[in-house]
Amino acid sequence: MGLKGSKLYSIFAMKCPKCHKGQLFKSKAAYSRNMGAMHKTCEHCGERFEPEPGFYFGAAYVSYALTVALWVAWYVAIITFESLGMYTFSFQEDAVTFIVGGIILLIVLLPLIYRFSRSIWINMFVSYSEEAHGRGA
Repeated sequence: MGLKGSKLYSIFAMKCPKCHKGQLFKSKAAYSRNMGAMHKTCEHCGERFEPEPGFYFGAAYVSYALTVALWVAWYVAIITFESLGMYTFSFQEDAVTFIVGGIILLIVLLPLIYRFSRSIWINMFVSYSEEAHGRGA
């Protein structure tokens, strides 16, 4: 069974949180023109992916948390490179390098952050159901 039936499976596979079979997003590729387009309902169990207007405004808080985690990871990576002797870093001399590198990293990962924040947000409100998992479309 693996992770099937867990919130982590639904979040990382970007599947319907109720049945874990239907896709949340119309496109599987995060780096496509319609990367943010979501299905209105699950094609397998019929779960509505937007239960009310403005439902995903709360995903902005999740996106903010993911962005903060990204900046912390970027800082830890730079400090780790410094401790390994691969790079010498000081904020006074390399602040621009740190900020520009972080912004580039953020821009590159923005589509993934957007999709993960929506996936996490809907998983906070919809639980997995064995009954919905077995239901056919």
